[in-house]
This record gives sequence, C-alpha cells and structure tokens, in this order.
Amino acid sequence: MAGHSKWAQIKRQKAVVDARRGQVFARLSREIIVAARSGLPDPDANFRLRTAIDKAKAAGVPLDNIERAIAKGAGTLGGDADQMESVRYEGYGPAGVALLIEALTDNRNRTAADLRAAFNKYGGNLGETGCVGWMFEQRGVITLAGPIEEDALLLAAAEAGAETYELTDDGAEVFAEPDQTDQVASALESQGYIIQEAETRWQPTTTTLVEDSDLGRRVIRLLEVLEDLEDVQSVTSNLEISDALLAAG
Repeated sequence: MAGHSKWAQIKRQKAVVDARRGQVFARLSREIIVAARSGLPDPDANFRLRTAIDKAKAAGVPLDNIERAIAKGAGTLGGDADQMESVRYEGYGPAGVALLIEALTDNRNRTAADLRAAFNKYGGNLGETGCVGWMFEQRGVITLAGPIEEDALLLAAAEAGAETYELTDDGAEVFAEPDQTDQVASALESQGYIIQEAETRWQPTTTTLVEDSDLGRRVIRLLEVLEDLEDVQSVTSNLEISDALLAAG
C-alpha cells in the first residue's frame, strides 16, 4: 500500500497540470467506454459509468462526445466500435519496479510499439503477460470527498460491506471486493457521502523501494510518459519511494 499511497499523492499533485493537456477529452471518453462495457450502459444502473460521466462533464467534455462514448461501450455505435478492446500489458521499469498497464485500443500493434518505445527510453522492459501480474491484486476503490469523520466512516463502511478504508488529504478511499464496488458505493452515497469515483483498481501486494535519486526520477518519468499515451487507461506500479527521496522532490 505504501507504494500506491505515495504515487497517488504525486498523481493528485499533477492533476491540475494534466487537466490542461489536449488528451484529456479522449482519456475521459475512454473511461466512459470502459465503464459502459463493465455493466449496463445506463448511468442510473451503473455507478462506475455515472461517475465517469460526471468527471467528463466537470472537465467540459461535450455532451455529444459523452453520448458517443456510451454508445461505443454499449456496442451500438457501429463502425469501429467493435474494434476497441481492453488489453493488459506488463513489464519492469528502472530498479526492477513492476508495472501493470491497462489500455483500450483498436490497434494492438500500435499500442505495444508505443509502450515498448517508452520502456526502452527510460531503461525498462516490456514483458510477457503474467511476468509481474502475480505481484498485483484487483480491488474496488471508492473515492470519497472530504471532510471525513473517521468514526462515522468506520461504521458506514462496515454497514456498506466494505473491506477497509484509508483517509487521504482530501477525503478517503474505501476498499471493497471488485464485484461489490458499485453496491458499496451506492450504500455509502445513500448515507450522505459524496462519491468522487468508483472503480476497480490494481494494487501491489509487494513493493520495490527505490532510494537512488536518479533511478527514482527515471521511474517517475516513465510512469508519466506511459500515462500520457493515448491508448493507456491506467498505470499501476509497485514503486515505493524512500522518504528522503520524496522530501528531496
């Protein structure tokens, strides 16, 4: 959890900058496609789709783009809709850090080539499926907006059927079994909590501590480059940054 928590903090700090990038509409549209494929293409019956749509609207994604993404996910758009497929890639970054990448693509060769180029540039290796997957597990993660009163959340999470929770600087993350994510999110929402996101996320079961500043910067740069690739939906690593390196920036 340490690697995830520290990397999550870094990602939150980058959020304002990332929101200005031209790829944000495409990325959010792809999130909607994935969410629509994971359940019913109806936001009232699919919590993940509803939060993905809310994120897209908040970022200014046009309604036409949102509706087209839902139709693609539902397979009703025609054309290239059926060519989109979810693919998982695995590999190692500098210092032996394990990376798991999820992509949504209509061209596996292009996506693999883009990933391989990024890995090679920053001293990593794109591996075969399964080479690092055993170091990760899937969990349902419900992100709550703060302020959060911990005693109340403890009771609410237990009643909702959650496994555990973790307080953050701006709220909390509640963890659940992957197939219970929507159910737990709905239960928490009914108790008055503000749900920012409900998703299934890969998390490391073991971490790789990086203390060398040069290697640490290369790993973080590789993570940033991978996340910026058009076809990439998510990047998870088992990176754990030493406190001294994190303090040094």
